[in-house]
Amino acid sequence: MIATIIRKELHMLFISPLAWLLLALIQLVLAWVFLVRLDAFLEIQSQLLQIANPPGITEIIVSPVFMIAAVLLLMITPLLSMRLLAEERRNHTLTLLISAPVSIADIVLGKFLGLMLFFFAAIMLIVMLCFSLRIGGALDFGLLLSNTFGLLLLAACFAALGLYISSLTAQPVIAAVGSLGVLLGLWLTDLASNSAAGWLHYFSLLKHFSQFNQGLIDTFSIAYFILFTTTFLALTIRRLDGERLYG
Repeated sequence: MIATIIRKELHMLFISPLAWLLLALIQLVLAWVFLVRLDAFLEIQSQLLQIANPPGITEIIVSPVFMIAAVLLLMITPLLSMRLLAEERRNHTLTLLISAPVSIADIVLGKFLGLMLFFFAAIMLIVMLCFSLRIGGALDFGLLLSNTFGLLLLAACFAALGLYISSLTAQPVIAAVGSLGVLLGLWLTDLASNSAAGWLHYFSLLKHFSQFNQGLIDTFSIAYFILFTTTFLALTIRRLDGERLYG
């Protein structure tokens, strides 16, 4: 049943021009960042050869591209997640959906995984862009893998949070504004915490992603991402369960 819900979500996503526009926008912005960083690398390449253990093309080009990709996903996720449940409620199809002979967990996971497949496709396009660097140099596959893994975990957090906020309202626009507000708030906690010893930055999703961006697969950050995702998925299931039981 989850597979059916995933197929429906992907169908609904890609018959809308919004998904294609956002996908094109991501690639356009990242291609521009990629070319700017490549140009900067070529300008300083001769100087890098004169120092011991210089950073390679992966550190100078790939890592910044993935960091910008993380910020872009933060910005576009509310636009994609807002319709997942809020639109169902606005169109009066949510009642039919949750009263169907399918578990609430299947509904929530199906919608979550449908959005995650979109993110997976977007991230794979970024990986393919970075792979083009192999034409002229050697890639650090460990750093590339770390960034890819971290970005997938980060996208899962964004999707779970957006899905939960979408379950709270019947207005997709309110869901989008709410999701963006919370995600920006979590980002600002990192900016507000100037000291690495502060505790606020522990709540910042992008701060945890920065570990992966530097090639560090930190178990604490992995645990935080998994806990964040499962918490909001559980809250969404609880919310819809309550609606099924009490109307």
